[in-house]
Amino acid sequence: MAKNTEKITIKIEGEKWEKALDKSFKKNVKKRPVDGFRKGMVPKEMYIQKFGIESLYQDAVDEVLDDAYKEAFEKKTVEPQVQPSMDIPHIDRDSVTIEFTFIGKPDVKLGEYKNLKIKKGKVEVTEEEIEHEIEHLRENFAEIREKEEGTVENGDTAVIDFKGEIDGQIFDKACGENYPLEIGSNTFIPGFEEGLVGMKNGETRDLNLKFPTEYDPEVAGKDVIFHVTLNEIKTRILPEIDEAFFEDLGYDKVTNEKELREEIKKVLEDQKQKELDDEFLDNVIAKATETMKVEIPDEIIHDEIHRMMHQFEEQLKMQGLKLEQYFQFTGTTEEDMHKNMEPEAIKRIKARYLLEGVAEAESIEVTDEEADKDAEEMAKNYGISKDELLNAYGSMEVLKYDSKMRKTLKFLQENN
Repeated sequence: MAKNTEKITIKIEGEKWEKALDKSFKKNVKKRPVDGFRKGMVPKEMYIQKFGIESLYQDAVDEVLDDAYKEAFEKKTVEPQVQPSMDIPHIDRDSVTIEFTFIGKPDVKLGEYKNLKIKKGKVEVTEEEIEHEIEHLRENFAEIREKEEGTVENGDTAVIDFKGEIDGQIFDKACGENYPLEIGSNTFIPGFEEGLVGMKNGETRDLNLKFPTEYDPEVAGKDVIFHVTLNEIKTRILPEIDEAFFEDLGYDKVTNEKELREEIKKVLEDQKQKELDDEFLDNVIAKATETMKVEIPDEIIHDEIHRMMHQFEEQLKMQGLKLEQYFQFTGTTEEDMHKNMEPEAIKRIKARYLLEGVAEAESIEVTDEEADKDAEEMAKNYGISKDELLNAYGSMEVLKYDSKMRKTLKFLQENN
């Protein structure tokens, strides 16, 4: 047996097992009709003679499984890292033996984790970055107005009717009415948006184009004539850099452009500092795990991969996709994903064991008062109640562990 793995055997016999078999019989006799008897009225011994005692085992095991697991869990001495596996080495009319295998935490031998001499990046914000951010903010607060005079320009939104004609026939999939198309967004096939530049309201124009070869197989590579009518031009009006703009941004104390640039610079510096801090910690953890010695059982790796796959599946759901659709789109399989995720899973597990090892070596603990304070601050940041936060975590103990890991990360940051 592998190190830190423990097998706990539970034997169910006597009256308890007999009661489980009786419950299984009462459940199964209703599903299996016997000639000459009303449904569910077959005597137990006659049922067993006809269908065999083995037909009752599965449901009988299900009946005693929870109690067996609780008993095994109380007897174990290892700290389980994954759900235990279960085996039934023996089963008959008199008893059943259920064997639970608990995979414990592997032994972790820390290497160097302090004073690793990892270079820290330096925060620098250029004037070009400040200018780019200001323009980005102006774009976010731009006002969309109808352009009654003039022609379509790059950046405008053209509201159009269009029909695509292929080989003299209108292709329904290439038609639309009152479609808002931002010029320069590269939403349509090459040449379409460029062909609208210079059009006036009410104008109709024919665009002679070709569908890309990497397109809908039905039309890929074919010549097409788009008959386009421009119904309306909408243009984006960027806000002036004035007090109204500062107010929209939520910068109450900013009164001029110079102060705005200073505020933007501070925001960018804070963002970059966090990115550098995260990168620094990643490098510290990566170097510390290189010298750490730990043998991770396959069961723990597979459990972490399944957790990652579940997270990925939830992300896909938010985009309106199913995992099966993702496999179809990418031409991959669940086995491919499992294999591709393994290196990252091992990296995460090692990082977790490193932090737990450092916390133990440095006697890093989180008091109930600290955990409660963390819960209140986190709930405030998320805009929810403390009870809602704890419900999301599952328990105060889980949140306490999370706080302990963050405290350990801070220790590594301060000692490297």
